[in-house]
Amino acid sequence: MAWHVDLEYDSYETARESFAWDIPDDYNLVEDLLRKHEDTDAPALHQRYPDGRERTDSFADLDDRSDRVANALADRGVERGDTVAIVLPQVPANPVTHLACWKLGAVSLPLSVLFGPDALESRLDDSGAVAVVADADCRDAVTEAAAACDALDHHVEVRWRGDTDSDDAAGVESFADLLEHPPAFDRVETTPDTPAIVMYTSGSTGPPKGVLHTHDVWVGHCPAFSMYFELDTEGTFWTPADWAWIGALGDLLFPAWHYGQPVVGYPMGGFDAREAYDIMETYGVTNAFLPPTAIRMLMNEDPDEWALSVEAICSGGEPLTPEILSWADEELGGVPVNELYGQTEANLLVTNCRRWFDAQPGSMGKPVPGHEVAPVDPETGEPKPTGEIGELAVKRELPNGRPDPVVFEEYLNRPEKTAAATVEAADGGHWHLTGDLGSRDEDGYLWFKARDDDVITTSGYRVGPGEVESAILEHPSVEQVGVIGVPDELRGEIIKAFVQPVAGVDGDDALREEIREMVRENLAKYEYPREIEFVDELPQTTTGKIQRRKLRGSES
Repeated sequence: MAWHVDLEYDSYETARESFAWDIPDDYNLVEDLLRKHEDTDAPALHQRYPDGRERTDSFADLDDRSDRVANALADRGVERGDTVAIVLPQVPANPVTHLACWKLGAVSLPLSVLFGPDALESRLDDSGAVAVVADADCRDAVTEAAAACDALDHHVEVRWRGDTDSDDAAGVESFADLLEHPPAFDRVETTPDTPAIVMYTSGSTGPPKGVLHTHDVWVGHCPAFSMYFELDTEGTFWTPADWAWIGALGDLLFPAWHYGQPVVGYPMGGFDAREAYDIMETYGVTNAFLPPTAIRMLMNEDPDEWALSVEAICSGGEPLTPEILSWADEELGGVPVNELYGQTEANLLVTNCRRWFDAQPGSMGKPVPGHEVAPVDPETGEPKPTGEIGELAVKRELPNGRPDPVVFEEYLNRPEKTAAATVEAADGGHWHLTGDLGSRDEDGYLWFKARDDDVITTSGYRVGPGEVESAILEHPSVEQVGVIGVPDELRGEIIKAFVQPVAGVDGDDALREEIREMVRENLAKYEYPREIEFVDELPQTTTGKIQRRKLRGSES
């Protein structure tokens, strides 16, 4: 299947008019990402470790290793349609396990290594995962979470730090043992609509929701990939973003492999600007996906200390500020920084591309060819007139009647939520409603107005306040809590909690630290409240819901 997305047009208008999806009926992610390339011995993954170890895997190497893992999972009873969780940082076992799942016809489930037992349990249980492949450092959290998940039968551990002689715990297998299985796995037959991956939302309006995507999801990202990297896919690609996030997997890793280009992997943990510069210099990184928070940290160092090869940067997750664009222009010699827009349910819908049109400060950019995006009336599905604010939406169906490849299939176990995010269009099709508000100007640029929910974007992570509130309420000294995001120069927003202690308890620094530590351990390290304000009572609706808008108002 020597097939790839071609977006070589001389103008944006021509691309919008001429581009059409032509995904083969027998499309399979593994054939696309690994096997179709003319030279499968070309580098696919340059892996670096904090202790200085390095390795490079070719497309053929990844094919061989994922064959072995697929055989091992099949021997353990994993079948087509089963879900396998992946709790790993940027190490080869992460994409290898995804690829093995897609060879089996199984569904992969990426989860962050920063998650604590509560966050893991909710997602493992809701997805019905039958196996989990996890970092050795996550053993305690995964073991605790797995104990409450009836469907979970296998816990496989990746010991990438070289601790291959680590003691085996009861019920925990080594990933190295999976690689001892024979290669040459006969993959199942798939179509573009075969389920492939489920990713969880940030849980802004309730428990995090599982978002199911099919085999064509990553190829659906390729037109935007070509745009924000300025239509030049020859190079080396890197992002510090967590490989558990659609922004890392879909914005960079898998589209790069679609085009046969190498990616750099490095389990950095917390972002380190000097380490980032060193990675970009050492591997000749030409294209990078960098969240705005990471760019701000890079701005604190002098890039002239390194011999950089960066040609284009894309960024998303939070708005780009003017000083970022000025810095890249002045300090990186005019390297374009292109903002992108999307969400877990429908990613990479809008972006910029300097070769086609000038970026407008404050604008999201223009809709990506292959996707119909517009502000609409969420009740009627009618597009809003130029300049009027509506809910940003993307058409679920393409002109040829097939689904848009980036739009999700459904929320797992929540058909009512899927229906609530869908509205019929005037032409008989359907819009997916993003929950974000925006407008379109007369030149076709889209302008973000506000979130239609309470999602907090901190350091590039989208955090649902409800999940943080639930974690804080576990503390015996907390009666009520409301969580909001407040502006922060470095992180975009930080999480602030308004905490009402139980009667007889005084809020003090000791209680603040206990709350922060509990959230770090049970949810994720980036989800803890950096600010905690103790209050006598919280504003509530008549039904007892915390009025976050009033909390936000108190910050203005």
